Amino acid sequence: MDMNKPSVLFIFGTRPEGIKMAPIIKAFRACDWFDTKVAVTGQHREMLDSVMEFFDIKVDFDLDVMKPNQNLISLTGDVLLGLRDVMDEVKPKYVFVQGDTTTTMAGAIAGMYAQAQVCHVEAGLRTWNKWAPFPEESNRCITGSIADWHFPPTSTSQANLLKENVAHEKIIVTGNTVIDALYEGLEIVKNTPDNEEIAELKFKVNFSKKVILVTGHRRENHGQGFLDICKALREIADTEDVEIVYPVHLNPNVQGPVYDLLSDCKNIHLVKPLSYSSFIWLMDMCDIILTDSGGVQEEAPSLGKPVLVMRTTTERPEAVSAGTVILVGTDKEKIVNETKDLLHNPDRYEQMSRLINPYGDGKASERIVDFIKQVEEEEMRQQGILVNN
Repeated sequence: MDMNKPSVLFIFGTRPEGIKMAPIIKAFRACDWFDTKVAVTGQHREMLDSVMEFFDIKVDFDLDVMKPNQNLISLTGDVLLGLRDVMDEVKPKYVFVQGDTTTTMAGAIAGMYAQAQVCHVEAGLRTWNKWAPFPEESNRCITGSIADWHFPPTSTSQANLLKENVAHEKIIVTGNTVIDALYEGLEIVKNTPDNEEIAELKFKVNFSKKVILVTGHRRENHGQGFLDICKALREIADTEDVEIVYPVHLNPNVQGPVYDLLSDCKNIHLVKPLSYSSFIWLMDMCDIILTDSGGVQEEAPSLGKPVLVMRTTTERPEAVSAGTVILVGTDKEKIVNETKDLLHNPDRYEQMSRLINPYGDGKASERIVDFIKQVEEEEMRQQGILVNN
């Protein structure tokens, strides 16, 4: 550890966090101003590890907190306890957390307890309903109330923070780092041989047909919501000459209805969760995406893919306003009708695919590093230290 440089500690635990943090970590490690460390909680174990390997990110601390049948209370406690020794060793000046996971919330609290400056990436997203999504909405609100520096992806997210009386000078709109990761990831995929997952998809799926990519895992859709989603997918598969690819989340509440209702459909391919590299390759190859994922809502428009969001509300209203996504909830008829319209209405499909992604240009990480450098420079000026640019 370089005691002469301000220490920056990144804390995250899930695959989406890892994807969105990877380009920022690389940007900080490429900057000789900072001593940069990475702590992961392992909230998503194998999925997170594969992302770290794909982006070649060295992890300095691995808390490995996940246990069988762990609930949110015990997970929060384990993350906080695990970070105690990390904070004592690193003594971070800046703690970076991302998004809205339990790791995010607990990491922000630990950073505040360590008297570090908490930096919230993807700040300001709100549905104003603490039960949708649960517990993410509360996690991001708690994190936002603790953070010293806020990096919202859009002006809408910035406006949410201003409504909550966050000082304007504590906020910088950056775009979303998921776009940075997407562009870098596709370059890596295009310049490396097919992995086993991509080779298997090419063998199983007829890409000369219209391909629909499906993802789903949200807690609020468990139960009847997933039953209705599966019934909609079955009707689409039975009545359209399409290929549906569904990487099925490992949660039993998802696996149960999906395999019960869809496993016998010959043009629905139920596959294991894909690595990040395989998933972005499939996003690039497909025609339409049905999802309840926040990250996919941000990524897909950069690839020109229309997105139907299987949620009743979204903390990403910019995409709805821009027209790059359509909210369909878990309503069977709406899912079926909107999907069929996109399949059979080329003008509408073309219009959606050409819209500009409201989530950025792939330079969010650069803006974040530059901002923290400016914070350091201002502090040095106030201390009377000469700053050489």
